[in-house]
Amino acid sequence: MGTNTIIKSKKTLLTTAAILLTTVCFAQMKENPFIRDIYTADPSAHVWEDGRLYVYPSHDIAPPRGCDLMDQYHVYSTDDMVNWTDHGEILRASQVPWGRPEGGFMWAPDCAYKNGTYYFYFPHPSGSDWNHTWKVGIATSKKPASDFEVQGYMEGLGDNFAMIDPCVFVDDDGQAYFYYGGGGRCKGAKLKDNMVELEHPLIDMEGLVDFHEATWVHKKDGVYYLSYSDNHPGSNRMNYATSDSPLGPWTYRGIYMEPTGCDTNHGSIVEYKGQWYAFYHNSALSGQGNLRSICVDKLYYNPDGTIQMVKQTGLNVKK
Repeated sequence: MGTNTIIKSKKTLLTTAAILLTTVCFAQMKENPFIRDIYTADPSAHVWEDGRLYVYPSHDIAPPRGCDLMDQYHVYSTDDMVNWTDHGEILRASQVPWGRPEGGFMWAPDCAYKNGTYYFYFPHPSGSDWNHTWKVGIATSKKPASDFEVQGYMEGLGDNFAMIDPCVFVDDDGQAYFYYGGGGRCKGAKLKDNMVELEHPLIDMEGLVDFHEATWVHKKDGVYYLSYSDNHPGSNRMNYATSDSPLGPWTYRGIYMEPTGCDTNHGSIVEYKGQWYAFYHNSALSGQGNLRSICVDKLYYNPDGTIQMVKQTGLNVKK
């Protein structure tokens, strides 16, 4: 075999290897939106002890009329970020004994795990005057994606006008914290060990800039991050702040996700198998802001702990 032939063979092998590597890289995640059989929004992502990543979203009902039709919750999970399992419906408004008689308004939820029990937190009004009667309901199960039973709702939350989007963060020492907010207000408090009562009255999360809704708290390298959506005209952006304490005060750090083509956005940030991910929603499948679909993209940190702008991929990206 001549020298030129050997060089050509090596180039062919290198090219083939590069193609295979590229294919593997692109195959690490399913194309966005990654759930397409029903419309979903407000993804709350967690990694549980079974090693799977679970997402707890809200559900937009088609054909659309409005957010008053959002009446149920599904759960999805994966172990490779490519193949997603729909575990089915876990809760709907008709199962909430204290809920508004018309149903609907089952908005962005969250889930937490402690001492063998999964706690599912969901906002739902208790009266027909929905925006003045919000409560945060709690359902529990011994399983992460089935058999949830409503236990009641959080007491001691005070003024509940427009207060939605519960978030529960469990710190490394097992202490849990409850957050929620809307209408420009964000509040938080320690939870008692029973995960359903506040340890003390809610306090304002100080230092946030242009807070709208969608509170999410995570921790990396000893730093607490609080992310949220802002009031950007026409379409929310995702912002974040940091603190050395889970209840602040917070230092505003900026925007980590530009608008997604949808008038709203609601995100969560989680680490899975050594990679950080940003979950969010857009309207790429429907083209309608009340028929949304959940998405996920990789998230990266700078050496100083700040978050790089998330590069959105999938159907919403112009090519």
